[in-house]
Amino acid sequence: MLHGVDVSSHNPSYSATGLDFVIIKATEGRSYINPHQSAQAAKAREAGCVVGFYHFLWPGNIADQAKYFVEKCASEEGDLLAADWERTGGGTYASNAQKDQFLKEVKRLRPTHRVLLYCNRDFWLNHDTSSYAGDGLWIADYVSAGQPRITADWLFHQYTSRPLDKDVADFQDRAALKTWAAPS
Repeated sequence: MLHGVDVSSHNPSYSATGLDFVIIKATEGRSYINPHQSAQAAKAREAGCVVGFYHFLWPGNIADQAKYFVEKCASEEGDLLAADWERTGGGTYASNAQKDQFLKEVKRLRPTHRVLLYCNRDFWLNHDTSSYAGDGLWIADYVSAGQPRITADWLFHQYTSRPLDKDVADFQDRAALKTWAAPS
C-alpha cells in the first residue's frame, strides 16, 4: 500500500515527507478555485509524489463544471483528475447520471489523464446505480487503511480525516502508480 493525503485550501501547509501521492482540491461548482493549489502541488512534486486534483461536484451545469475544472486546476501531464461526489453544504448532490456525465466529460477534455471518482461508502452503496468510476474508484470509509467495506474494486481509500485526510493506494510501489497515472 502507498500512502498519501488529500488537501484543500484548509490545509495550505502540509508535510509531503514520506508520502507517495497528494490529491488537491482545485475547484467546486463553477465559482470556487483553491488559491493554494499551485503551491500545494509544487510541494508534492518536490517530494516526488504523484499529484492529483479534484473537483467538488454540484448538481447542474455538468459540462460547464467539467470545463471549469480542467481549465482552473493546476494539473500537468501525468496528474490524476477526480470528481468529489457527495452532499453539498446545502444538502443537495449531483445525481448518478450527472456524476457519470462529469467523469466522461473530464475524460473527453483531458484524454491523457486518469479520471477517478471519489465518494463515500454511503454514496457508493446507496446512490450509485451504474458503478461507473471512470478510470478508478477512490472510496472514503473510515475503517482500517486498505480495508474499505465495499466489494467493488478500488484504487484509493481515504480512511481517516484526522489530523487531515489520509489515504492509501493499492499499487505495488510509487513507480507503479506513476506508470499507471501517465498512460501512453
